Amino acid sequence: MPDYLLTLGPILSLLVGYLLGSLPFAVIVSRLMGLRDPRSFGSGNPGATNVLRSGSKVAAILTLLGDAAKGWAAVALAAWCVRQGWLPELAIPLAGLGAVLGHMLSLFLGFRGGKGVATALGVLLALQPWLALATTLTFLVLVLVTRFVSLASILAAVFAPFYYILGDNAIWRSNAPTTIIIVLISVLVINRHRANINRLMAGTESRLGAKKKP
Repeated sequence: MPDYLLTLGPILSLLVGYLLGSLPFAVIVSRLMGLRDPRSFGSGNPGATNVLRSGSKVAAILTLLGDAAKGWAAVALAAWCVRQGWLPELAIPLAGLGAVLGHMLSLFLGFRGGKGVATALGVLLALQPWLALATTLTFLVLVLVTRFVSLASILAAVFAPFYYILGDNAIWRSNAPTTIIIVLISVLVINRHRANINRLMAGTESRLGAKKKP
């Protein structure tokens, strides 16, 4: 592999991941289905949870799948390039980081965006499917127990790096760059939930399925 690819390859991978992550599926799906812009109601967050507040479960599911798919696609594309010998291994996790950053700071939304949960899940799915499964199950159990989507997202983000480390040499082989980037993605997701954390501490966070007070 040429020396310049060792330097420019990871940067290019990060940028391509960012561009894929910038695709705002919440806005795209809502427009195609004739729904209100998700940035104009509820939390204002362009993500599947807020799209669900529009009353369309189909739109929310499509948004969730789109946001996860772009994270998966960024990593899968980088992994394919690595297999061809065009990029170094570092490009794979960096593409995932780029996708999450793109979702949170979308080029197409004035560098604003969502919280990155679904996109991060897509990244984990491409990196290690079993890691994605463990993280998803953690999220689902916590949602069922607490009825707080935000709390479940935060704790799933906390557990993901630990699962990756614990699975080393048992289910997969971990490496330092990927570990660091998974930790960084988790920190970014948690940071995006700052307002939710404040509401959880204040006891004002909405539970899933709870009726709004008149």
